[in-house]
Amino acid sequence: MTTPALLPLSGRRIPPLNLGPPSFPHHRATLRLSEKFILLLILSAFITLCFGAFFFLPDSSKHKRFDLGLEDVLIPHVDAGKGAKNPGVFLIHGPDEHRHREEEERLRNKIRADHEKALEEAKEKLRKSREEIRAEIQTEKNKVVQEMKIKENKPLPPVPIPNLVGISGGDPEDSDIREKREKIKEMMKHAWDNYRTYGWGHNELRPIARKGHSPNIFGSSQMGATIVDALDTLYIMGLHAEFLDGQRWIEDNLDFSVIFKIKAVQLAEKLLPAFNTPTGIPWAMVNLKSGVGRNWGWASAGSSILAEFGTLHMEFMHLSYLTGDLIYYKKVMHIRKLLQKMDRPNGLYPNYLNPRTGRWGQYHTSVGGLGDSFYEYLLKAWLMSDKTDHEARKMYDDAIEAIEKHLIKKSRGGLVFIGEWKNGHLEKKMGHLACFAGGMFALGADGSRTDKAGHYLELGAEIARTCHESYDRTALKLGPESFKFDGAVEAVAVRQAEKYYILRPEVIETYWYLWRFTHDPRYRQWGWEAALAIEKYCRVSGGFSGVKDVYSSTPTHDDVQQSFFLAETLKYLYLLFSGDDLLPLDHWVFNTEAHPLPVLHLANTTLSGNPAVR
Repeated sequence: MTTPALLPLSGRRIPPLNLGPPSFPHHRATLRLSEKFILLLILSAFITLCFGAFFFLPDSSKHKRFDLGLEDVLIPHVDAGKGAKNPGVFLIHGPDEHRHREEEERLRNKIRADHEKALEEAKEKLRKSREEIRAEIQTEKNKVVQEMKIKENKPLPPVPIPNLVGISGGDPEDSDIREKREKIKEMMKHAWDNYRTYGWGHNELRPIARKGHSPNIFGSSQMGATIVDALDTLYIMGLHAEFLDGQRWIEDNLDFSVIFKIKAVQLAEKLLPAFNTPTGIPWAMVNLKSGVGRNWGWASAGSSILAEFGTLHMEFMHLSYLTGDLIYYKKVMHIRKLLQKMDRPNGLYPNYLNPRTGRWGQYHTSVGGLGDSFYEYLLKAWLMSDKTDHEARKMYDDAIEAIEKHLIKKSRGGLVFIGEWKNGHLEKKMGHLACFAGGMFALGADGSRTDKAGHYLELGAEIARTCHESYDRTALKLGPESFKFDGAVEAVAVRQAEKYYILRPEVIETYWYLWRFTHDPRYRQWGWEAALAIEKYCRVSGGFSGVKDVYSSTPTHDDVQQSFFLAETLKYLYLLFSGDDLLPLDHWVFNTEAHPLPVLHLANTTLSGNPAVR
C-alpha cells in the first residue's frame, strides 16, 4: 500500500480547528477566532499538499544528503542566535567554500559506501522467511506507535499568531455582483451537501453514481481529501455549519492524532524521511510495508519532478514559523541551494531531477504540468516573507526572463501563449494548467527588474486573453486540457485525449488576479461566463462532474467531482465577485491549491501561549 503525502503530479492539484459558531463571544480561555483561523489555514495548506504524488517515507539512517549550508538566510521569531544582525531574527552562517567542497566529497564517498551496504542488507532481508519479515515489520510499527504517543504528549511551544486581516466580509455594493456571488455560494453548497450525503469521508465524489471516489493518487480511500480541501472555502463563504461538520470529521477520523497544530507537525515529521536521499531531493512515494522508496517509472527514468519537490517552501516555512523548529525550513532551503548550483540549459529548469545523482533528467521544460508551481513558489516565497527573501525573487526573475525568451511566443492570429521546450525545440502547445501563469505574471509585476511592472501586467493580461479564447472556441464555453497553435489551429485542442474539462481552476484564478490588479470588468464578465457554463454542463443532481469533450454540444460526464473544484475553482469565483477587502493580497499569499497563508510581517504578530493552540 502506498499512502500519499505531498503534491500533485502537476504540482497544482491539490484545514481544521476547534472553532465554535461565529456567534459565540470571544473568551481569553480559548483561542480567538482569528487565531483558530490561522491554524486552520496553515494545516489546510499543508495537509492539502499531502494528497498528491509525494508519499510517506519510513525513517532510514542509511542515506545521507549533501549539506550545502545555509548562508545568511532568515527566519522570523526563532530565538536569535549569536551573530544575529537583527533582534527577533535567527541568522544561519554556512561553512566556507573550501571546507564545503571537501565535505561534499567526503559525503559522496560515504554515500557510495552506504549504498553498497544498504544493498547487502536488502539482500539479507530477502533471504528471511515471510514470518520473520512480518515479525520485524510489526516490531517497527510498534516502535513508531510508541514514539508517536510520546510526541503527542509533548506540548509545542507558543508561537506568534499573525493579526489576520480580511478573513470575512467582502460584500459587494453592486446588487448584480452580490447576486452572482450568492450564486457561487449556492454552487459550493450543492457540491458540499452532495459530498456530505454520498461521499462523506472518501477523498472525492462520484456525483452520478452517488458514491465515494478515491483515485490512486490519494493512496487511501478514507483520508477525506474533499473535506480538508474545502474547509477554508466554506469558512470564507460564511458556511459555518458546514465548516463545523468538516472540522468534526477531521478531529474524529483523520489519521493524525490530537488537534490541528499537532496534526500538522506530526504529518511533517512523517514526511521528513522522504528527504533522506543522496541529494536531499525527496522521493515521490514509498511502500509502507517494505519501506522501499521510489519515484514514478515514467518520470525520466525515475527522476523527481520539479513541480513536486519545488512546491514545498511555503508550507515548510510556515511549519518552522509555527513550531520554532528550523528543520522544515532547512529541508526546503537545501533544495533551493542545490538548484542554484546546477547548470540550466538556456537558463531553463528541466522538469526532471535524479535524486540519486543530482543530475537533470530529460530536457523538458514546462510552465504547465510538471513544472508550474515551482515558479509560482519562488515568487510567493518572496511575497510571504514580506518581500525580504531576495534570493527567491532573484531566482524567479531569472526564471521568467528565460521563459519569456524561449517559451513565450505570439501566434499568427496574435495570441500570446506559453509553449513547452522538449529536447531542443519548442512545442507549440499550451496546457490549461499553464493558464495560471497569467495571474502569476500580474502578481509578480510589482518588484520586477528594470521597471518592467507594466510589461508583466500586460503579459499576464495577454495570457488571460489567450486562455479565454481557449474557452470561447468550444461548444460548451469551457476550456480543454491543452490546446495547439499550429498553422490554422489556434487555442483549440486537436487530440481527443486533450478535449476534456475536469473542473480546473487555473483560468479563473488568472481572471481573479487580473481583476484585483486592474478592476477591468472583462475579467468578471469572463468569470461569470465560465460559472454559467459549469452550472449548465457540469452540474448534476448529485454534485458537479467534469466533461469528456468540450467541443460536443451533448457532452458525456466523467462522473468525478474533484476536490480542487471546492478548494480552488469555486473559491476563486467567489473572490472574483467579492470586494478587495476579503483576503487582501498585501496580507495573504495563496498556495498552489488556493489555500491562503498570511504574509509574515514581523511587526504584525501576537504571541499566544494559550494551551488551546496545541
